[in-house]
Amino acid sequence: MCAGCAMTAASAATGFRTWLQSHNYGWLTPRRMRSLTLAAMCAAGVVSTVGFSGSTPTSVQHPAQPTHLAAR
Repeated sequence: MCAGCAMTAASAATGFRTWLQSHNYGWLTPRRMRSLTLAAMCAAGVVSTVGFSGSTPTSVQHPAQPTHLAAR
């Protein structure tokens, strides 16, 4: 995982945690908040490494046949 991807994933999970805290849900106990934070960090890390690889798959290209052999 690249450093930029890790930082983006961590900031997304932190933003999710902040969003949850700002809504003052009654069911959101400190223990549940820790669990949700851990789950968000893991999910963000997996998505950043698996979902966004950042590379383009190579295409199979066959070498062109030389023209002097094709004319025979």
